[in-house]
Amino acid sequence: MPEITPAPSLAQLTTLRVGGTPQRVVEAQTRDELVDTVRQIWAEGEPWLVVGGGSNLLVSDQPFEGTVVLIRSRGIERLPSPRDGFVRLRVQAGHDWDELVAYTVAEGLAGIEAMSGIPGTTGAAPIQNVGAYGQEIVQTLVEIELLDEATGEVETVPAAELGLGFRTSVLKDHYGVGARRRGVIVSVTLELADVGHGEFPVRGAQLRQALRLEPDATVTLDWVRETVLATRRAKGMVLDDADPDTYSAGSFFQNAVVSAGFARTLPPECPRWPMTPDISPVTVIPLSQFDGSVPSPVAQESEVKVSAAWLIEHAGLRKGFRLPRSRAGLSTKHALALTNRGSATAAELAELARFIQQRVQADFGLILQPEPVLVGVEL
Repeated sequence: MPEITPAPSLAQLTTLRVGGTPQRVVEAQTRDELVDTVRQIWAEGEPWLVVGGGSNLLVSDQPFEGTVVLIRSRGIERLPSPRDGFVRLRVQAGHDWDELVAYTVAEGLAGIEAMSGIPGTTGAAPIQNVGAYGQEIVQTLVEIELLDEATGEVETVPAAELGLGFRTSVLKDHYGVGARRRGVIVSVTLELADVGHGEFPVRGAQLRQALRLEPDATVTLDWVRETVLATRRAKGMVLDDADPDTYSAGSFFQNAVVSAGFARTLPPECPRWPMTPDISPVTVIPLSQFDGSVPSPVAQESEVKVSAAWLIEHAGLRKGFRLPRSRAGLSTKHALALTNRGSATAAELAELARFIQQRVQADFGLILQPEPVLVGVEL
């Protein structure tokens, strides 16, 4: 097993730059190394934690009494698709996500370009159904290869069996709730549209809004990627060692998904997006029962996603906010990002997160949920 000695602290392995030192750190450079290493750890029965880019973790300051597995496997394999005009890519779990996005744009493949600049590895993307500006991996994911902890075998799991929802899947450890299925993703297969390098219409109102495009506007994949990168950079959401605002886990709180009725109780200026399209229901009436009249359809209201950043700022917590004597603070560019302003501890970040939750709950009646995986940390 390729072990790193001495073991680096998790503060050195995560973008929030906090976390204690593990008992052991091993590095898996290939698919086979990853499978063999994890199987051996499971056989030994010790605690384990898989780390890719470390961009979605808030880890306790205490030592981690177990093994951390660093996934470093790389590679993109181009496969045929059963659908005309589409291409499939099988990507190794340790492949850098943004490098994958750059590859797809260079190859004229559409479907993940709006997720440019998201830090982390490809294997982590399905775990929380990563997304940005209306694009989510659920829209392009075909299947994963999963090393299943229950069986110890590598299984091909279709996307439909992963319970992919808003920043969730059956594989994600949510705060207070463990994963419904435990294992390690070995590879990810995506299906992308082969649109080439010419202009094409951008689908999705949220993405068009973020890009400031009219409904009938056409653009190139390169333009979308560069515009998204510039937008994320302006918010401190592209990793940059020279910018303390990027010492974060990205958006710390999820945009809240609420009922349409609850959304109407929020101020009308709070940004919101319907989670599902408003599709007229189809009524099927057996011919033997048809009396010439058709009942009126029952209106179905979709759930609504509301802006957590707006809620935080309008609870009086402006960009750059810090608690007294704390080295943790909100990003100076984006109210959703909790940042390490210099040698902050996990405890300081958790204290700030709790304070934000309490203020938003007091003002708007909902509790914001953390997006990162919390390891040994309580909110």
